[in-house]
Amino acid sequence: MAGGRGTIRALNVAEKPSVAKSVANILSRNQGLRVRDGRSRYNKIFEFAYSINGQPTQMLVTSVTGHLMELEFEDRFRKWHSCDPAQLFHAPVRKFVPEDKLGIKRTLEEEARRCQWLVLWLDCDREGENIAFEVLQVCTAVNPHLTIKRAHFSALIERDIHEAAQNLVPPNKFFADAVDARQEIDLRIGASFTRFQTMLLRDAFVIDAATDERNLVLSYGPCQFPTLGFVVERYWEVQSHEPEGFWVINCSHKSDEGIASFNWMRGHLFDYTCTVIIYEMCVQEPTATVTNVRKQEKLKYPPHPLNTIELEKRASRYFRMSSEHTMKVAEDLYQAGFISYPRTETDSFSQRTNLRKWNRLSNEAIVEEQQGHPVWGSYAQRLLDPGAGIWRNPSNGGHDDKAHPPIHPTKFSAGEPGWSQDHLRLYELVVRHFLACVSQPAVGAETTVDIDIAGELFSASGRVVLAKNYLDVYRFESWGGSLIPTYVMGQQFVPTTLTLDSGVTRPPPLLSEADLLSCMDKEGIGTDATMHDHIKKLLDRFYATKDSNTRFSPTNLGEALVMGYDDMGYKLWKPYLRAVMERDMKAVSEGAKHKAEVLETCLQQMKACFLDVSS
Repeated sequence: MAGGRGTIRALNVAEKPSVAKSVANILSRNQGLRVRDGRSRYNKIFEFAYSINGQPTQMLVTSVTGHLMELEFEDRFRKWHSCDPAQLFHAPVRKFVPEDKLGIKRTLEEEARRCQWLVLWLDCDREGENIAFEVLQVCTAVNPHLTIKRAHFSALIERDIHEAAQNLVPPNKFFADAVDARQEIDLRIGASFTRFQTMLLRDAFVIDAATDERNLVLSYGPCQFPTLGFVVERYWEVQSHEPEGFWVINCSHKSDEGIASFNWMRGHLFDYTCTVIIYEMCVQEPTATVTNVRKQEKLKYPPHPLNTIELEKRASRYFRMSSEHTMKVAEDLYQAGFISYPRTETDSFSQRTNLRKWNRLSNEAIVEEQQGHPVWGSYAQRLLDPGAGIWRNPSNGGHDDKAHPPIHPTKFSAGEPGWSQDHLRLYELVVRHFLACVSQPAVGAETTVDIDIAGELFSASGRVVLAKNYLDVYRFESWGGSLIPTYVMGQQFVPTTLTLDSGVTRPPPLLSEADLLSCMDKEGIGTDATMHDHIKKLLDRFYATKDSNTRFSPTNLGEALVMGYDDMGYKLWKPYLRAVMERDMKAVSEGAKHKAEVLETCLQQMKACFLDVSS
């Protein structure tokens, strides 16, 4: 339907059909909204009149379904035995729209021909920007005169979507280039090493999960492999641990006020004879003298604002949810408008958000919305009461991806009809975490008492919580501790018990999912948006298993792959190479490096590795 005179026709493209529907409903306010089918049965087209900065605009809103294009080798290199795998480091590649997305492509082409503007509503991260440029490429091929605009939003709520529509910006080519670089590097390295190791090792293993031909591919992924490396390395530490006996002296003192347990300042000793001599000295002169009494106020600070990795780690720790499932549930909550965009590295609110009143959205406004909740509503009310004194501007975690704020609640809910237990839990975590962020730290009084018995030093400490503050709402954390009896400097007493006890050193535990995410984050393996995928691939490809405590062990196959590369002298399972690549791709996204130079450097380095390993 053509707009009136002077009206711009704008084609708006979102990343998923559900997002397109939300954007259209919000912008049209459900007034005069018409819906029609596109060439793809799932990707509808919504039409309505709107005004962008006073400019009458006929809006057409449709969607893609994730990436519109795939990157693949040209046909002659796609068959496994068509070439030496080393050639895959330089074989020609092409980006194309696959068969199942051709309907979406046709819709975009037909609509773009009749529009003057293209407004890109893809998710506002690197991956979303890359999809935006795929859409842009398809649309400008049929209409080179399109004016290109980018909408920036962090939540599918009225305030964010209208503001995004009125403040359109150019798309970010640097972000898109960084993803192009990653896709090409991963395709080339993955394909060459996968073909090499599959042909070399496939017959050596009976793969337990092999029910079809596809599972017989021993896949190599440049992120997945270092992730497997963390699992294997910890497993080896556990396997190689030899228990060693140690001895420790323990001391306690009971008085009218209670019991104090004193810890030996030496910790423990591995020499039995030496420990017995010290213990006998203590038994012969058992009078304890108080040498120091320290009383101090201790604070337990609330967590930093919530980013993706922290959300995944906490959901794993508190609810035993896998990182992959956590992201699926978070995506549902985001698309329904209940939380902000869940893929973000940012763990600090910008300065303007920290102001208690801000015209677009204040932290106070988020808290205000939660006052009606049957469980934490009363805490939200206390937060907003100046007399209670528990409000505090959130701390700065030091990370800002410049794209999205930390994850926070964007709409009140006491639970929706379609929500599973996990939707309820994750929404609760996001809300309680946010309320904790804008709360004062817990306050405790800590007492430490040092004593001397025959020249040996022991220490005991006790704590009483004076003000729980954020701990009142953040039920996932506690601050244990108990009072100890009162002692004064110079006081002497005879211990109630003085014992010589033995113990055995224990191996470190296998990596939990939260530990694995921490390792990946620390070493720069993957991004906040992809880490959960790399972990899932280890399990899907049967390189590792996860037990009921969310702890990982390598399978025989996973361990053998790591050992194989290790024996060849190559640390391809170590994080260093990938960490450098991730840093390079970040530099591309910031405009500090060119895509071409990063591709050349990475691929040269990995080809040299490959030639050594495969020769």
